[in-house]
Amino acid sequence: MLSYKELGLVNSKELFAKAVKGGYAIPAFNFNNLEQLQAIIAACVETKSPVILQVSSGARKYANQTLLKHLAKGAVDYAHELGYDIPIVLHLDHGDTFELCKSCVESGFSSVMIDGSHHPYEKNVELTAQVVEYAHKYDVTVEGELGVLAGIEDEVSSEVSHYTKPEEVEDFVKKTGVDSLAISIGTSHGANKFTPEQCTRNEDGILIPPPLRFDILEEVEKRIPGFPIVLHGASSVPAELIKIINSNGGKLKDAVGIPEEQLRRAAKSAVCKVNIDSDGRLAMTAAIRKVFNENPAEFDPRKYLGPARDALKELYKHKIINVLGSAGKA
Repeated sequence: MLSYKELGLVNSKELFAKAVKGGYAIPAFNFNNLEQLQAIIAACVETKSPVILQVSSGARKYANQTLLKHLAKGAVDYAHELGYDIPIVLHLDHGDTFELCKSCVESGFSSVMIDGSHHPYEKNVELTAQVVEYAHKYDVTVEGELGVLAGIEDEVSSEVSHYTKPEEVEDFVKKTGVDSLAISIGTSHGANKFTPEQCTRNEDGILIPPPLRFDILEEVEKRIPGFPIVLHGASSVPAELIKIINSNGGKLKDAVGIPEEQLRRAAKSAVCKVNIDSDGRLAMTAAIRKVFNENPAEFDPRKYLGPARDALKELYKHKIINVLGSAGKA
């Protein structure tokens, strides 16, 4: 049993309480490798933002669970080296079994998500409560989910979305003892969050997605006031990154995300954690494709992963400052 406190990490409880009160959201950035981790920590130190390092089940397998705890400890030390000790959470994203959540708690994670949203309601309650009971013994915070997000990202997949039912949230929180709740209000996983048929086009031909269901969010807030709400699938899929990728050999068709002004509005409410993964992948892919297109003889990974890391850091600084409002909140 390795406690996250031995790694210098924190859980999300105090961070969420401050975020709800302060009207901002904490960035939850997914990572799989060293360059992503470097970019996240550098961006958050430079902006003095707390951060949630997210690891999916697939990323845990990819990076190796033994190496992960050392990477997490390294992230804490790296922030210190850069000159500012920001609060860092290590979080399991979309855990789907009690056994996986238990394993993460035992290997130094300070927060876990148990996603039982694909189960019937009562099974979701039962599974979430089981994880909460175990994790709370070790002061590890737990995120649950009500509602299903469409889209594909890593090992999470659903063809259709189901909006969260506000009438269920109070009962769910009470019965499970969960610390935060991910809800479905129109966000979705992946870079192609909506079909062209679901969108309208502006005068420049750019696809405009349907707006988020703020009415659902507001009703949830009324039923569980002050409770930490989480948004998954909240990448904005910037058009300029799609353009760079496609002009350098990529083939991303009709990729569209959540407009940043809608995310800013959500972050000012009870939404205190916003998950961003696809935008980071796009920023890195755009930088790498540009290097390969302009320098086809390049084969030193540092020469293309370095620019990808730098592009990712700048993207995340933008998100922290202009979208989430968490700059200076560390």
